[in-house]
Amino acid sequence: MTEDLKSFYIAIVLSALVVVGVNYFMPQAEEEQTIAQEVADIPTPVVDDTQNSEVVRQNNIVTDEQSTKKELTEVSFEDVSTVLAKDARLPVENDVLSGSIRLKGARFDHLLLTKYKQTLDEDSSYVELFKPAKTQNYFFSEYGWLSADSKVNVPNSNSVWSVIGNQRLTADNPVKLEWHNGQGLKFIQDISVDENYLFTVKQTVENNSGTEITLLPYGLLSKNLDKESIARSVVHEGFTGVFDGKLQEIKFSSMDEKGKSFETTGGWISLTDKYWLGSFIFSDTYQAKVNVRQIKEGTFQLDFKGMPMTVQSGSSVSVTSKIFAGAKEIKLLDTYAKDINKFDLNVDFGWYYFLTKPFFYALDFLYGFLGNMGWAILLFAAILRLCMFPIANKSYVNMSKMKKIQPKVMALQALYKDDKATMQRATMELYKREKVNPAAGCLPMFIQIPIFFSLYKVLNIAIELRHAPFIGWVKDLSAPDPLTISVWSHIPLPSMLDVGVWPLIYGLTMLIQNRLNPQPANKDQARMFMLLPIVFTIMFAHFAVGLVIYWILNNVLSLIQQKIIMYKNGVK
Repeated sequence: MTEDLKSFYIAIVLSALVVVGVNYFMPQAEEEQTIAQEVADIPTPVVDDTQNSEVVRQNNIVTDEQSTKKELTEVSFEDVSTVLAKDARLPVENDVLSGSIRLKGARFDHLLLTKYKQTLDEDSSYVELFKPAKTQNYFFSEYGWLSADSKVNVPNSNSVWSVIGNQRLTADNPVKLEWHNGQGLKFIQDISVDENYLFTVKQTVENNSGTEITLLPYGLLSKNLDKESIARSVVHEGFTGVFDGKLQEIKFSSMDEKGKSFETTGGWISLTDKYWLGSFIFSDTYQAKVNVRQIKEGTFQLDFKGMPMTVQSGSSVSVTSKIFAGAKEIKLLDTYAKDINKFDLNVDFGWYYFLTKPFFYALDFLYGFLGNMGWAILLFAAILRLCMFPIANKSYVNMSKMKKIQPKVMALQALYKDDKATMQRATMELYKREKVNPAAGCLPMFIQIPIFFSLYKVLNIAIELRHAPFIGWVKDLSAPDPLTISVWSHIPLPSMLDVGVWPLIYGLTMLIQNRLNPQPANKDQARMFMLLPIVFTIMFAHFAVGLVIYWILNNVLSLIQQKIIMYKNGVK
């Protein structure tokens, strides 16, 4: 055998050994990759509790598809106290929260916000943020695991967890929940809560099954709403999230059964309404796939899946996320936002964010100084008026000149009543001679528009103004004036025409202000301007009374300033 042929045979043998070795030693890696992909493709459970039976789509639980198609109107809800009494519970309590975790499913489904009452009545109950399934407008959260192997038992909504150690969750006492699947797997949830509304949940799996397994962690929020709650749209209510640093918002009314999916590293995702919030928060390195959808009419679900995790026998894996469940207190959210990117955007500050948020902090500062939010709003109006004094002063001087030359304008209208083009040209020449700018009066109004909308937003979004009293009959500055003129009760008018006392005062100030301004030359325009106080009075009757009070003082200060300028310019 020549040396070349000998080398050729050796190369063949070595190549065969390499191929056999790779196939023998490496298939486990390929299998792991396949299993991980299978787990990643498992859909997150769909929980629908509106039919008085828990319907869950999970790897080894059959879903009753037809029951999820029934209309919300067919549902008969149960009383909260009745539902709470059915299952064992772990008490939860700190300075601002009270409630319990249902041990069946380890479900966060009973949280009361003890700083807030549902109504202004003295005997009103606390606001219920989380409510158990099968009750009206329920809202709950739960965590779990997914497996591609249907033979592996994983915890679901019906799994009953055991409490190890502390029997009450408080800010000083975290708790541990355990569930054994009977196959050598132990699932653990370590749960803690801070002094406010932030829970930390550490999910752990200990594997003593004798074989490795691949699992995937998930969490979900499920919320049931009536049609009225879905339809209202004063502020954003629905899904809000920051994925890879970008804000995403979807209203409840815009969601369908198909839903939307997002992938993110870090960030957060929330189910939010006007004042209250449920939110999952991920660490900066946590990779998650998020789904938001309407399961059926009136039932919404937000869920996330983490990355597949392989657990060798004799070892364990853990994953940690946080859940915020509480009130949308702006200063508190700003505090959390130092560590949670853009978490303050759970509050709908609107287009004029750069004004709305500073306005809130200004009002909050004045409230701390005066002790009453109504007086804070009035002082805030006075300060804003002072800041706008130079612009308004110039405008009112111009308007006074227009008022003064009004007889000359009317004379031109009479002289050229049959020649509109000549009349307009002569009128403009008159304005030029008298150094009057007819458009100057619009400038203060254009400046007031963003101020109006920003203050409107503050009064609608800031929970700090909810149930804030003023004087007399005003017990809630964030609600419309509750005192309507008694004569309305004897007239069968639509509810939209109900007008309170403060809106009537506003309408009066607007009427006086219109009388002080130069009247439009066109009679149709003049009639329209005369109707504006009535239209605005009806419209303002449905705004927060705090906004109406602000605008009344703004009008009064404008009237005083305008009257002084007219006097100085010799205008009657």
